[in-house]
Amino acid sequence: MFVPLVFLFAFTSAAHAFYIPGVQPHSFREGEEVPLKVNSMTSTHTQMPRGYYRLPFCEPPEGIQMVSENLGEFLTGNKIQNSPYELNMLEEVYCRPLCQKTLSKLEHSKLRLHIQYGYHNNWIIDNLPSAALGLDAHGDEKKRYAGGFPIGFVSADTQLPYIYNHVNIHVDYHANEDGGYSVVGFAVEPLSVKHEFENKYKWDGVSAEGKKKKLKTCPADVHLSRDRIKLSQVVKPDETIIYTYDVVWEPSDIEWTSRWDIYLNEDHLVPAKVHWYSITNSILVVMFLSLLVISVLVRNLRRDIAAYEALAVLADEEKDEESEETGWKLVHADVFRPPQNVPMLYCVFCGSGAQLCLTALFAIIFSAIGFLSPARRGSLMIFLLVVYMLFGIVAGYLSSHIYKSFRGRDWQLCTVLTAVLFPGTTFFTFLFFNIILWFKQSSASAPLLDVIIVGAMWCLVSIPLVFLGAYFGFKAEPIEFPTVTSTIARAIPPSPPLMHPMVGMALTGVIPFAAAYVELFFIMTSLWMDQFYYVFGFTLIVYLILIVTCAEITVLLVYYQLCAENHRWWWYSFICAGSTAFYTFAYSIFWFRTLEASRMIMTYLLYFGYMFLICFAMFLVFGTVGTLTSLWFTRKIFGTIKVD
Repeated sequence: MFVPLVFLFAFTSAAHAFYIPGVQPHSFREGEEVPLKVNSMTSTHTQMPRGYYRLPFCEPPEGIQMVSENLGEFLTGNKIQNSPYELNMLEEVYCRPLCQKTLSKLEHSKLRLHIQYGYHNNWIIDNLPSAALGLDAHGDEKKRYAGGFPIGFVSADTQLPYIYNHVNIHVDYHANEDGGYSVVGFAVEPLSVKHEFENKYKWDGVSAEGKKKKLKTCPADVHLSRDRIKLSQVVKPDETIIYTYDVVWEPSDIEWTSRWDIYLNEDHLVPAKVHWYSITNSILVVMFLSLLVISVLVRNLRRDIAAYEALAVLADEEKDEESEETGWKLVHADVFRPPQNVPMLYCVFCGSGAQLCLTALFAIIFSAIGFLSPARRGSLMIFLLVVYMLFGIVAGYLSSHIYKSFRGRDWQLCTVLTAVLFPGTTFFTFLFFNIILWFKQSSASAPLLDVIIVGAMWCLVSIPLVFLGAYFGFKAEPIEFPTVTSTIARAIPPSPPLMHPMVGMALTGVIPFAAAYVELFFIMTSLWMDQFYYVFGFTLIVYLILIVTCAEITVLLVYYQLCAENHRWWWYSFICAGSTAFYTFAYSIFWFRTLEASRMIMTYLLYFGYMFLICFAMFLVFGTVGTLTSLWFTRKIFGTIKVD
């Protein structure tokens, strides 16, 4: 069936990255300029990206120019700009002075704070992000492929900040058949060194003459290494910092089409095993739950239906005696009664959940098969926006169709709420954070033009599609229920403690959350700790497991509620399945400690604000799954019995 294909996608995405259509390779000629671009500085402790040129770094002589290309890059905080670093294909560079900066008190304060908050530089060559070369805790050299490289460090002895003012830029190249060369690897080794010119030369910091002078702290024909550094560059007021860099070109057998493999498979042996163990555990949970549902429901339903048929025959034979009914058949006249509390909001939640469910499914599938590549920054964000807007027609149709089946009359209000509730909450939360980030001078703030574009997409595309779907939903015939609803609602008898609806709504989410717990850890790490995440094949499997688990456990609990003569199952089924989001949010609270976040209030607002939106979306998605499955189940069982 579909599961073997999903496993194939998982294995492909975890084991090998392939050529992505639409991303064209560039073949450099010997001596041709290889542009080095700089992206926003990031920190896992503050979650607030900063512009590269916010700090006293060297600026390009032609001026700072923005090179970000699409809406998705701006919305995800990618502010890519040009840099003063000059690289030419196959031309080695040895300790070339770049510029000189004398720190003012304000510049010293900014630089010190950014170093203490653990900010990292994110550089790009030929659309390839820089890896970081450094030493691990044991003093061994290690290469890290995600999160960039640090701008400095704080001494454990003196607690003074030091800046990495020298970088060894390692570029791996592959010789092409056309005589050109492709960039297939890029790493930066940051070093801190207190530079001095020979003959006590004093440089004004920008003139071309200073760039040609030799430094006492650097060899003329050998790349600078750690063991040659005698004194590191401290950060303090009125300190003069000389920025330098080396360029090292290294041949590689890796082809251009496979250059992303190492980024997407960093430490791939251990995570792959963990992913497979997680998937195996989740599948076992689903199999156990499926067997439980089948054994309980099929056996009990067959017994119940046989008993009801026997009672019906007995009642036909003995007209003068009343036959007593028990169990879920007693609520046949109330089981399809509309929700007692805010039925319109219930319909809106179902429509919004279906829209989000299909958006997430399509995004994961297209990512798993390789159409949404990290080589195209912002492509996933653009895809999510476009697909979400297009599925607005599904949200409008489902919410209006259910609302019509409830015999609701305010269809205009229902449609408006469907069009604005979740997207409006998301948009205005994003707008609120964007304004604060703009005041904080963070590069994560999207430009005004891009905010207007997103708002226009919502108002001019998404909302009209929701109304179009609502038009067809109200035109369609209402849902046909197998029983007739009585005028007066049946009283609900007291439930045993373990069968109380609040117990089911509180505990149901544990099982789906446990099935996705391990994969959720990797997703959270990628989302908040600047790690690459591209095993969307595993994500697709977990997403389908979550849907199946929520559907099965909700049907089982709804059946027991009906057996307890409780006919109020609409909101019950929605909240039971949606409670997975409550456990996810609770987990995010504990996971927040792993960030070692700063005490900035903005860090807490960003993290918990966006986690609330993510969990709200999960609540709508899985709640809708539980509701639609329960609706199918109740129609099925009540359609099999004879009701007078």
